[in-house]
Amino acid sequence: MPDSTARADDLPVAGVDLGPGVRAAFTSRAGGVSRPPYDALNLGSAVGDEPAAVAENRRRVERWAGAPLVVATQVHGARVVRVDGEHREPGEADALVATTPDVAVAVYVADCVPVLLADAEARVVAAVHVGRAGLVAGVLQAAVDAMADAGADPGRTRAAAGPSIAGVSYEVPAAMRDEVAAVVPATAATTSWGTPALDLAAGVAAVLRDLGVPEVHLDGRDTFREPALFSHRRSAGTGRFAGVVRLV
Repeated sequence: MPDSTARADDLPVAGVDLGPGVRAAFTSRAGGVSRPPYDALNLGSAVGDEPAAVAENRRRVERWAGAPLVVATQVHGARVVRVDGEHREPGEADALVATTPDVAVAVYVADCVPVLLADAEARVVAAVHVGRAGLVAGVLQAAVDAMADAGADPGRTRAAAGPSIAGVSYEVPAAMRDEVAAVVPATAATTSWGTPALDLAAGVAAVLRDLGVPEVHLDGRDTFREPALFSHRRSAGTGRFAGVVRLV
């Protein structure tokens, strides 16, 4: 499932193939109207950016998606909300499941892992915000379970994990690394300078495969080292990019 680049209304996105009838991509800093330090496509409304700029940036993503954008208030937990044409205010949650083309579901990130899931045959998609706490809390398991409740089969589901802080960059105390690795062993890592670290993307891939998801695409870009992406670890108070998925 190689990366591709798709454009709509001149918005550059990194598209991923999650099956027929599914539109999915990860945004970057490019293509928006926010002024520095949020330039340009900041989608986060709680980082100090001008509300009018954020609203226009979101409209641009909606034009690309072809449907209204639904995002939850992310709290690093494991709550999943199923979104339909009527339910567009999910409140606090870290995963959204959709079974209708009337909406595009999205998660906002700036180092955490944005995960997009789709069972194209069952017409079920999900967007999941996976940080360290959410990974340990079981947000991926909860999302896959919620998709199954909506008719999806993990064995048919495709997954894409977007850009996130890499294990070579995500330094943490040794005790924290050990605590997370006790739950998800694949997260144990070492930074490029030799200190304890966490590899969240590797943890995401391992958990999804354990859940029976056979195809997990890893974007591989390190937000900490990639200036085209937002990174809270690199610059506190920065903006947010998104993972977006929609049935079409």
